[in-house]
Amino acid sequence: MSEEGPQEKHTIDAITLAATAARLAEEKKAEGIEVIQVRDQLKVADYFVVCGALNRAHARAIQNELHVRLKAMGETHKPVEGMDVSWWIVLDYDDVVVHVLQPEAREFYDLEQLYGECPRIDWESIEVSA
Repeated sequence: MSEEGPQEKHTIDAITLAATAARLAEEKKAEGIEVIQVRDQLKVADYFVVCGALNRAHARAIQNELHVRLKAMGETHKPVEGMDVSWWIVLDYDDVVVHVLQPEAREFYDLEQLYGECPRIDWESIEVSA
């Protein structure tokens, strides 16, 4: 979304990408999945997908599922952040940023509260091809 530098090409629009990421996270049993429209608050993304993982292995499994399945759809992300500890893993797809957080990180950073004024998207009602 940034106006600096070339834009990545996406095979699907941002809202569909966010819903697809949420659906894939759900398939891996992610908890408390929320899609938050942040475009009016941030210039770095249109949507955040926030989801919970039970532990390090679960967080990595969710990250891997998103990486593999979205890459197969032609979607690539910037280098993954947080893999070393897996407390909070971030996958940045430009207009969509996916946050996979273990319970302690989710409670501490409380992204849902931080962006409490931002609209929530009913991602389950969006048709995806995942």
